[in-house]
Amino acid sequence: MVGVIDYDAGNVKSVMKAVERLGAEPILTADTAVLDKCTSLILPGVGSFGKAIENLKERGLGKYIKKAVSEDGKLLLGICLGMQMLFDKSFEDGEWEGLGFIPGEVVRFGKENDPNWDESNKIPHMGWNKLIKNREDAIGNGIDEGEYAYFVHSYYAVPENWDDVVYYADYSVKVPGVVRRGNVTGMQFHPEKSSDTGMKLLTNFLKEGEEIAD
Repeated sequence: MVGVIDYDAGNVKSVMKAVERLGAEPILTADTAVLDKCTSLILPGVGSFGKAIENLKERGLGKYIKKAVSEDGKLLLGICLGMQMLFDKSFEDGEWEGLGFIPGEVVRFGKENDPNWDESNKIPHMGWNKLIKNREDAIGNGIDEGEYAYFVHSYYAVPENWDDVVYYADYSVKVPGVVRRGNVTGMQFHPEKSSDTGMKLLTNFLKEGEEIAD
């Protein structure tokens, strides 16, 4: 069973359907007793970082996720906004503390955050972009160099350590696409909307959860 963490986030149904298509059993819940029984956890999300973090806190899910990952060793996958929440902080409409699994921060596209930014680029970064491999990792099994994924976001992660980045995209700045540290994985793009590439990445994540459960 795969726990999809319920905190009133958007884009949940498409994630659930993708997991079902891959033969796994997803359950959308905020009940920590149910999440405890899951082989792996998915933190989905679109929308505002601040509201999302506050919703997690109000439901006691922020503390639960930290314990489940750090103490119980559960696998966690953050998707889109869910990936951004894996970092230390975000500067989306203020300054917000993240879950702190991956050192770094989340900033808006623009020259104020990277002098290499090309102002002809549109914000949000929306559409298909090529994944560039930064390092080898089992999450990328079966992914060929130059495959594409579907992105929709106005903010991007700036990791302290680029060894945490498995794949990135070039949008005049390097945009981490897949990050991984220990049992925590993040995908800035939407794997459920990224055709075969996204399905292969999700398959790899789910397979690891099954192997740990066995």
